[in-house]
Amino acid sequence: MAATDTAARPAAGTIRYWAAAKAAAGTAEEDYRAATLADALNAVRQRHAGQPDFARVLRRCSFLVDGTPVGTRDHAEVPLPDGATVEVLPPFAGGSA
Repeated sequence: MAATDTAARPAAGTIRYWAAAKAAAGTAEEDYRAATLADALNAVRQRHAGQPDFARVLRRCSFLVDGTPVGTRDHAEVPLPDGATVEVLPPFAGGSA
C-alpha cells in the first residue's frame, strides 16, 4: 500500500464543542471519521443542517487539534490522526456571534 493511500484514510476521533458552539450543536461532543479537519467540519455541518445557528457559529470558531491551534491554516491541509480530539472554540468575549 502506498503512503498516499494511508494519508487519505479517514481517522476516528472526537469533536468537542464549547460555549455557543455547544449550544448550536445541541451536544458537548460527538465522534467523527475524517482524514482532514475540512472533512470533519463538512460532515458535522451536514449532520447539523437542521440547526440553523450551527453553521453560522462554526464560521466564527477557532480550532485546536490535540491541543495545537489550527490558526489560519487551510482546513483541508490539517490531517486528523486516529484518536485525535478537535476542540471547537467560538469567540468567548465581546462582539456578536
